[in-house]
Amino acid sequence: MMENQTTGRGVQVLVLAGYGLNCDHETAYAFALAGADPVRVHINALVSGEVSLEDYDILVFDGGFSWGDDHGAGVLEAVRLKYNIGPALDRFIEKGKLVLGICNGFQALVNLGFLPGIDGDYKTRRVALTFNDCGNFRDDWVTLLANPDSPCVFTRGISRLELPVRHGEGKFYAPPEITQRLIDQHQVVFQYAAPSGETAQGRFPYNPNGSVRDIAGICDPTGRIFGLMPHPEAFNHWTNHPDWTRTKVFMKRHGQLIKPEPTVGVRIFKNAVEYIQKNQR
Repeated sequence: MMENQTTGRGVQVLVLAGYGLNCDHETAYAFALAGADPVRVHINALVSGEVSLEDYDILVFDGGFSWGDDHGAGVLEAVRLKYNIGPALDRFIEKGKLVLGICNGFQALVNLGFLPGIDGDYKTRRVALTFNDCGNFRDDWVTLLANPDSPCVFTRGISRLELPVRHGEGKFYAPPEITQRLIDQHQVVFQYAAPSGETAQGRFPYNPNGSVRDIAGICDPTGRIFGLMPHPEAFNHWTNHPDWTRTKVFMKRHGQLIKPEPTVGVRIFKNAVEYIQKNQR
């Protein structure tokens, strides 16, 4: 089933839904705040051909627990989509459109081979997202540092931010030579950090899952395919932040007004929308 037909001629965003994905409403809402025309589309509608990727500018693999993480997080989602609409996904990437994978969606992109896309290879799986070192599910807020030299379309103008994580299989792992290449090519977009500003250097809970080199998000060499474990869609309003009441009191005591500016979470989506407006229209 499909909810809300695309309207107008705005940036068209397809947000996947169904089979355990449970962040589709939040993600669509965040893209709407960013000025796009998002549509939640059940995976079956893509597989059956009822909906065509050709009609969209941005494809979002959102968070949740697709197929209950059976056989590993994001595995069955990747297999089902690659087997049924693999060529359509390839054409979508070849046309220079944008792909975003959040949490379970990041896991699916890794399993598809769309990330890291080294040397233009979007078929080979080179990295993994596996069980957290702490041995349990993590639901917390983390500090992130953004790589200013990254080509990532989604993170332009962002340097340091806080976002929530909620995952049990978020540990980024790759062989040392692949990890170093991702760093050298500036494909490492986000790293987990301590509140003081330096990288977490593997320290728990700043690095919540044991990811090598504190990697929280990567992009392909073009910067148009981006995957991250934290949830930007879950920070769509300043009151989403756990410290919002403290911030409110602080600003009130100092005579400051709270301005309803877009959160850094929404800025990630807004960057994508503005990129499409400038480059695909």
